[in-house]
Amino acid sequence: MTTDPLVVFTPSGKRGHFPVGTPVLTAARQLGVDLDSVCGGRGICSKCQITPSYGEFPKHGVTASENALSEWNAVEQRYDDKRGLKSGRRLGCQATVQGDIVIDVPPESQVHRQVVRKAATARAITMDPATRLYFVVVEEPDMHSPTGDLERLERALREQWNIDAITADLSLMSKLQPVLRKGKWEVTVALHKGHKDEAARVVEIWPGLHEHGLYGLAIDLGSTTIAAHLTDMETGEVKASSGLMNPQIRFGEDLMSRVSYSMMNPGGDQEMTKAVREAINDLTTSISEEAGISSELIVETVFVCNPVMHHLLLGLDPVELGQAPFALATSESMSLPAREMDLTNMNPRAQVYILPCIAGHVGADCAAVALSEEPGKSEDLVLIVDVGTNAEILLGNTSRVLACSSPTGPAFEGAQISSGQRAAPGAIERIEIDPVTKEPRFRVIGSEKWSDQEGFDQEIATSGITGICGSGIIEAVAEMRVAGLLDESGLIGSADQTGTPRCVPEGRTHAYLIHDASAEGGPRITVTQGDIRAIQLAKSALYAGARLLMDEMNVDTVDRVVLAGAFGAHISTKHAMVLGMIPDAPLNKVSSAGNAAGTGARIALCNIGARSEIERVVREITKVETAIEPKFQDHFVAANAIPHKTDPFPELSQVVTLPSPSFNAGGGEEGSGRRRRRRS
Repeated sequence: MTTDPLVVFTPSGKRGHFPVGTPVLTAARQLGVDLDSVCGGRGICSKCQITPSYGEFPKHGVTASENALSEWNAVEQRYDDKRGLKSGRRLGCQATVQGDIVIDVPPESQVHRQVVRKAATARAITMDPATRLYFVVVEEPDMHSPTGDLERLERALREQWNIDAITADLSLMSKLQPVLRKGKWEVTVALHKGHKDEAARVVEIWPGLHEHGLYGLAIDLGSTTIAAHLTDMETGEVKASSGLMNPQIRFGEDLMSRVSYSMMNPGGDQEMTKAVREAINDLTTSISEEAGISSELIVETVFVCNPVMHHLLLGLDPVELGQAPFALATSESMSLPAREMDLTNMNPRAQVYILPCIAGHVGADCAAVALSEEPGKSEDLVLIVDVGTNAEILLGNTSRVLACSSPTGPAFEGAQISSGQRAAPGAIERIEIDPVTKEPRFRVIGSEKWSDQEGFDQEIATSGITGICGSGIIEAVAEMRVAGLLDESGLIGSADQTGTPRCVPEGRTHAYLIHDASAEGGPRITVTQGDIRAIQLAKSALYAGARLLMDEMNVDTVDRVVLAGAFGAHISTKHAMVLGMIPDAPLNKVSSAGNAAGTGARIALCNIGARSEIERVVREITKVETAIEPKFQDHFVAANAIPHKTDPFPELSQVVTLPSPSFNAGGGEEGSGRRRRRRS
């Protein structure tokens, strides 16, 4: 029986006996304990901090004396003097085992540290990125043993980090020798090894110990907007988030318009590809400046996007996606150098990963939502709606997952709306209308105060009131329905019919006046009949897609609804249901996941295992094609009413009463109580 000391690591619980004098870092590696180190045990990176525990540990069968580890040494003292160590901490590469000991590995010292996503599901992301930093000491050249510098770097990585093989392109080779000599044969390399790669690729090399971080971009490339998250590849922390309008919108506001542009204009697809790549380059520069980092430290980018955006990003003609059978050039995930896509405002050897598409009209963005929200692991039936210019819808549980896309158009994002704008300071994002006085009050982005509260004018003095964004227009239409300003068909009443002078004539129809600063040279913000129709078309497409999946699943109700997308976190569930955007469900079972596609991109950026997982999951999702399904049109027409012509909303009726105005656009049923169920 061994007399070597017993070492127990927490929180993993892994244990083993090691000879006296074994460094804690060595013991951790031999046991497979998650203890970080970049410098390879040289005491200069501080990643391997541990906390020894002394005393009686009956659970572990260990009694740890005060001298169970070696004494504090000069290396630890030097680091403590320079940067400071928390009380009780030791460096795992310096402390050696002298007796039985229990050692805790704090979260910040774990390689696969967990990052809790606070919004929505608050689920943890395990850090296991494809690109990592490694500090190595390279053997100096010797005339008697002639080998190249790259080969000796490879040998050092193999001996010090168990990395079997590396590759390097010519641009890296050109700086290899100067950096090795500048670092006096001590260098830090960034190695990228994808989940399907045989060898690691040298992305970057720095002299000495590199301590300025390593970053990646998670990009949700939407039809209307491009959202990016600059992420620390060591911690998973989002250093900055930014977005801009997709410049392709000038070629068409919706996807089919852009496909048509490509069909009608030789070279049109190349124009759109160039435009979006330039926008991504600009976004990369701006987000780097915002975070205060060099853009050359961005070494990896993950993209999620719908199929048309996918093809245009890659420089593939999307024409086949505009006609049945909606064939993709490839539905598989893709890994390729960023420079092949002309993404030049990041590290010249940066790598790109694009999530797989599910089908011709259900893309990598929907796959990212599935990765983030995991409907296939849900015990109850969950409907996930990612709202954008092209809505992605998932319905499923542990038995089956269905997916479809629905062409909602850009109205939910503030486009095609008379006073619409993107979500930016000054945009109305929340609105309430008094059902008695018909007077509105609202909040704008950049202020927590409502427009009727003291101090509102001072808080918005810089931004002003500039327009209404997607979440604002949705709430405005729902509030107008509840306040009796428009009927079930979506017709806005006149001042006489509604009892408020805010309903003003506009041609042959009427508009509702929210804010008028025209006397001071400011905007006049209204909700017009055209705005109502745009929202009706968008929400009808969304609702019809959800009902189509429910038909396929043979259900009338769902257990819960998750709203995803840029505006999902900012709109109340009540307003979404009043509008009829989503099927009826208990309001406490309707939640928001924020930008779930962006979160899925972050997960794939931070964890290469997640890439294998989503590549497996997409093969198990059943695609429902809305474009060729006859029942989609039936659902669409019925959903034009607010909230719906035939489906009752019993859950909604418990929290809000929808009026039956005296005016009626088409002589249809009034009120909401007389609707009948589609199924029994």
